Amino acid sequence: MRKKKIGLMGCGTIAQGRHVPAIFDTEGLELHAVFEPHEGRRARAREDLGVPHVFAEPEPFFESGIEVVSVVSPAPFHRANVLGAAGHGLPVLCEKPIAMTPEDASQMIAAMKDAGAPLFTAFCYRFSPVALRIRDLVRERAIGDVRSLRFVYNWGALGKYEPGPDGQPVVRGMREGRMREGGPLFDCGTHQIDLARFWLGSEVLRFTGHGAWVDDYEAPDHVWVHMEHESGAHATVEVSYSYHHTSKRMRSEFVYELIGTEGVIRYDRNRRSFTVENGEGSLKLPFHREKNFAGMYAELARFLETGESSLLASAEEGLRATEIALGATEQAMARRGDRPS
Repeated sequence: MRKKKIGLMGCGTIAQGRHVPAIFDTEGLELHAVFEPHEGRRARAREDLGVPHVFAEPEPFFESGIEVVSVVSPAPFHRANVLGAAGHGLPVLCEKPIAMTPEDASQMIAAMKDAGAPLFTAFCYRFSPVALRIRDLVRERAIGDVRSLRFVYNWGALGKYEPGPDGQPVVRGMREGRMREGGPLFDCGTHQIDLARFWLGSEVLRFTGHGAWVDDYEAPDHVWVHMEHESGAHATVEVSYSYHHTSKRMRSEFVYELIGTEGVIRYDRNRRSFTVENGEGSLKLPFHREKNFAGMYAELARFLETGESSLLASAEEGLRATEIALGATEQAMARRGDRPS
């Protein structure tokens, strides 16, 4: 397999820590170029990561010989990045949330279709062996008809504070940025929304969002969304950026639970537990982490070679997750004014 030259748009913490190592480990990909406006990150990409072509402007990046683009920039820049790739007819894998608004996402999808190039959403949770096994178990009816799904992802987004230049605590920029962009459901919760649809193969008919505020951002920092699927199943996603966010000891919760007519599937990251319990007994399954960037890029390489993939999330699937996450967050914000004084 000839390696395809991939270009990365954005080279921040997530790109350097997750995307770049996964690309390096993918046999069919070669990290050929990086576009990054920040001078320090450009230097790191060039000197520490050994990327051969590093650019401060998008046009020379697009014209550097790359064959596919991975957009890992902050969400407010996704639209411009994808439209730039569309202008050069390049396939794109775009981080979640795919866009800041459904209207932007629709424009991106239309531009890529006009360019005749595929646009995928980077839902890396799909590629965990756990997520793939759960999909198989649901299809095999290991717990009968799935009636209820529960997703819990509570953490403090690395904490409310970080050391400032003088060593004194300042508000953590990463967490504040994600809160101002839309909060935890819009950011991380899109993964769980996608998994519910991915596992069930069933569209969401209705959804309702509720929120709680620990800090006084416009968006809630602790959010719940309830989704009703065409299949009759109900799913809830609980996601927080304020769980132990000021505690000395940082803690988190991460759980998948599927309840069916014939049993229960449960995954608990903190307990390193993955089980199926039904009428035949209790089955302990191999534990894996919930993310798999390497699996996602391996599937991207396979698609570029064969033109086929049943696992990569389409842009339309990214749009639907964005619509639900944004809509539920807006519902929660609207209800905030209904609180008794």
